[in-house]
This record gives sequence, C-alpha cells and structure tokens, in this order.
Amino acid sequence: MFSLLLSDFQVIFDRDPAARNWLEVLLCYPGLHAVWFHRLAHWLHGLGLPVIPRLISQIARLFTGIEIHPGATIGTGAFIDHGMGVVVGETAIIGKNCLIYQGVTLGGTGKESGKRHPTLGDNVVVGAGAKVLGNITIGDNVRIGAGSVVVKDVPPNSTVVGIPGRVVQRRGQKIQPLEHNSVPDPEGDIIRSLICRVEHLESMIQQLPATTILVDGTILAEVRPKHLVAPEVQSNPDYEEYEGFMGGAGI
Repeated sequence: MFSLLLSDFQVIFDRDPAARNWLEVLLCYPGLHAVWFHRLAHWLHGLGLPVIPRLISQIARLFTGIEIHPGATIGTGAFIDHGMGVVVGETAIIGKNCLIYQGVTLGGTGKESGKRHPTLGDNVVVGAGAKVLGNITIGDNVRIGAGSVVVKDVPPNSTVVGIPGRVVQRRGQKIQPLEHNSVPDPEGDIIRSLICRVEHLESMIQQLPATTILVDGTILAEVRPKHLVAPEVQSNPDYEEYEGFMGGAGI
C-alpha cells in the first residue's frame, strides 16, 4: 500500500511542471488527496463494509471537488490535475499512468446493472471537460481532447476529438501528454475545405462568358456572372465578421 501511495505522489512531478517541492504537492494538490482518499475507500469497499466507503468518498468530494465512487478501480501512477468537477463512476477502471483534467466524467448511459462505466487503458490522457460514457474501452496511449464526448470504443494509440468523439489515428507518432495545442481539429479542417471549394466555384463562375438573352431575335440583355458576395453585402458592417470566418476565425 505504501508503494502505491508513493507512486501516486511521485507521478505528479513527472506530469505537472508547476510541482516544485514535495511539501507543496503534499498540501496543495486536491487530485492527490482525492486519489488517496479513494485508495482507503476502495479497500474498505472490497471488504464489503457498508456506508463507510461512500461516506469517505463524500468527505473527499467536499474537500477536493472530485467524486470517485469507492467501487471504481484506479491503477498506479494515475494523476488528476486540478480536478474540480471530476466524476468517476462505480464500475469505472482507470489504468496505469493516466492523466485526467478538471471537469471530466467517467459515467454511465442508463440504469443498467453490472459493468456500465468506461475502462481506460494505460497512459490515457483525458482533456478538461471531456465525457467518457458507457461500458466502453479506451485503449492504451489514447488522448481525448478537451470537451469531447466519447461513447464508443477507442483503439490504442489514437486521438479523439469532437462531439460525438471522432478517432484520429496517430500511428508512428509519439503522443506527448501535455501538448494540448497539437490536438487535431477535423471539423475545422472540413469547414475550411468547404470554404475553399466555394471560393473556387465562385472564381470559375466569374470566368464564364456573358450570356445573351434573345426574344424573337432581339437582344434584351447580356448577363455577366457576378461574385456571390455582392457589393451591398461587402459594405455591410457585418462583412468583416464574414471575412474573419473565411480566414478561419472561430473554427
């Protein structure tokens, strides 16, 4: 048990650049306190002791803002960074050296009995605000982007982003746990691709020859293609926002 608690303590220095000395970590890291409270509650839960394990988990929730059911299983070296609002369900399993940020939920999707919460493999990183729901398996070395909602199994060595979570394979590339700025954005890429396609079609329309309208042999008008964004639209104050969006702002 002592070696298990020690590994929970030591992993913080590997995962958090703000961890400067052992006293600060011991006194000021609620994620560590929550995991240590859970170790005790889980041990008592395994003995079949009623009420007391849940009471311990509620005391831990009061002081740390992290709610971990005593029935959940947490592997060695797991680290909950900041941790406020983290919820871990009764049948959840967290593997070794996992990193979980604030606002994460490892929850269920209904009132079914038995295994109803997710299983996280080793070295999994779950970004802030992500929700992993149901009896699903998250493979080893998976990285879940902030705010994602994952409801399906995820293969190992992958990155998951979006709502619902979409898998982006990262084979052959080592995933660094703290490099959150390198998480891919498939939805933004698709939107940018569609914008480029629209602009390409507009340029093709402008290159079309003029169309002559004839009625009984009389030329009524010559119609030339115009840009889809008319001058009166460009003079609108909101057009600046349109240009910003075309440039990728907000995507």
